[in-house]
Amino acid sequence: MKIIIGSDHGGFNYKNKIIDYLKSQNIEVEDEGTYSSDSCDYPVFAKKVAKIVAQANSDDVRGILICGTGIGMSITANKVKGIRAALCSDLFSAKATREHNNSNILCLGERVLDENLMLKIVEIWLDTPFSNEERHIRRIEMIEKD
Repeated sequence: MKIIIGSDHGGFNYKNKIIDYLKSQNIEVEDEGTYSSDSCDYPVFAKKVAKIVAQANSDDVRGILICGTGIGMSITANKVKGIRAALCSDLFSAKATREHNNSNILCLGERVLDENLMLKIVEIWLDTPFSNEERHIRRIEMIEKD
C-alpha cells in the first residue's frame, strides 16, 4: 500500500505524526506538502493529493489530507472525479467509510481531534477493507455516474 499525504499549515503537525506512524507500519508514503507551519492554501494540497490518487485508480494507493477541521480538504478533494474523500472524527465512521463507501482519501482535522484518536482513526481506516457487497458497489457506481 502507498499513501499520498498532504496538509495545510493547520494540519502540518499531525501530517508529520501520521507519516511517522505509516513508516513504522512499513507503508510507503509520498508527502505532497506543505512542508512548514507557514500559512498556505489548503486547496492546493487537496487537489494535488486527490489527482494523484484518482490517476492511480488502485486500491493500493490512497490519500490522507489534514487541515484545521478537515472540512476544506474533503470538499476540495471530492471535486476530483474518482475520489471518495471522507471526513472522519470517530472510529465508527472510519470503519464504515471503508466498508460501505470504499473511500480512497481520509480527511482529518488537527484542531478537532485528539492525537491518539486521530492515529486510531488512521489505523482503522487503513485496516478496513471494502465489503464488496452488491448494494455498496451499486451505490458507489451511482456516485460515480456523471
